[in-house]
Amino acid sequence: MTEALQADHVRLDIDRHVACVTIDRPEVLNAVDQHTHDRLCEIWDHIESDTDVRVVVLTGGGDRAFCVGADMSSSAVTKTGLQYWADLDPNGFGGLSLRTTLDVPVIARVNGYALGGGMEMVLGCDIVVAAETAQFGLTEPRVGRIALDGGVTQLVRRVPHMQAMSLLLTGRRASAAEMQRMGLVNEVVTVGDLDAAVERWVADILACAPTSVRAVKQMVQRTAHLSAQDARAQRLPALMAALDSQDSKEGVRAFQEKRKPVWPGC
Repeated sequence: MTEALQADHVRLDIDRHVACVTIDRPEVLNAVDQHTHDRLCEIWDHIESDTDVRVVVLTGGGDRAFCVGADMSSSAVTKTGLQYWADLDPNGFGGLSLRTTLDVPVIARVNGYALGGGMEMVLGCDIVVAAETAQFGLTEPRVGRIALDGGVTQLVRRVPHMQAMSLLLTGRRASAAEMQRMGLVNEVVTVGDLDAAVERWVADILACAPTSVRAVKQMVQRTAHLSAQDARAQRLPALMAALDSQDSKEGVRAFQEKRKPVWPGC
């Protein structure tokens, strides 16, 4: 199945179980205004309801930026800090950075600047592949704001305290190589190799049973607050579906018959 939707500076292309979401506002380095944020939320809702989608690639249009966060030229910047805090989307920046209901793996294809809300969206992804020229940063303190959409709270849970604070308290930019050393980027490649690297990660995910992948992500997202024993005991919907799926039967058959599995996805 091939599907392509384009509206309001965000593109959604779905082809052979892969959804590509592109923030396409290169003239403002893919900054997100309210209209773009709303469109992104619609797209995540659409993907959540489409069981044919097995992996998502999120990226920015053009060759300079993934996303530089909130559009500082939009009306949103006229809000006070308290007003901004009161209006926060529970799913985070771009409807993604704090979303816990998306059971499909999301790969960040970071082709340039990932700053402010853009880095928060990266923190909402599962796998990060970055061009060696990409730069990351939670730069909000440099404009008198705070990374409230998961930047502060997610970063301190992902990396050692001193490394997190070195970014949070300075608002500085970090290279892709530094972010990889911190453990926040999976792979750093040249700009010319970026698409091929992303395709390898996509292929590795598609090689797995879709029901298993959904169950794994749901377990990780919904049990992070529990002990390992309590987490294992949770009868989550995606887990129960995977354990009694056609995928689980096909995987065993394919192994026994020494062939690649053909996943039904159910």
